[in-house]
Amino acid sequence: MSVASLSSPSVVAPTRLRLPDLLHATDRAADGVLSGHYDHLLPAGGPPADDRWFTRLHGDDELDVWLISWVPERSTELHDHCGSLGALTVVSGALHETRWDGDALRRRRLEAGDQAGFPLGWVHDVVWAPETITLSGPTLSVHAYSPPLTAMSYYEVTQRNTLRRNRTELTDKPEGE
Repeated sequence: MSVASLSSPSVVAPTRLRLPDLLHATDRAADGVLSGHYDHLLPAGGPPADDRWFTRLHGDDELDVWLISWVPERSTELHDHCGSLGALTVVSGALHETRWDGDALRRRRLEAGDQAGFPLGWVHDVVWAPETITLSGPTLSVHAYSPPLTAMSYYEVTQRNTLRRNRTELTDKPEGE
């Protein structure tokens, strides 16, 4: 047996894809959304203005790519993507991402064209962000997961400023519901 075969399982990635690959996939899909290539997947009249909506743009054994709409007062809750890497590109509008950095919650604003990658263990919440300029319709973003999502865990920050997992749910949908 070689030394390489004795390496720890922690160095084995859950997918051959890397975060830059997922960022590239979301960027290409966002371009396709803006170019109208996915118009046939949109509901008549466009995504609903009062509820979250999503559709799968691509799916195989290695990669899922989703188009997700975001509306006011709908949160994904603080969560991770269990054994999947993730990335997003904001297509239109803006999102707020709140993430756990190991010590505290940090917040950032992501606007149209911005991207974010989510390595294993990334715990965050994503919500619609108000615009400084009023746009019609919900915020849209493209998300990629590899391997495709099979579960998500949900968390809370305790009074002692630690992270506590509340539940884990099996899923084949993006960002929970």
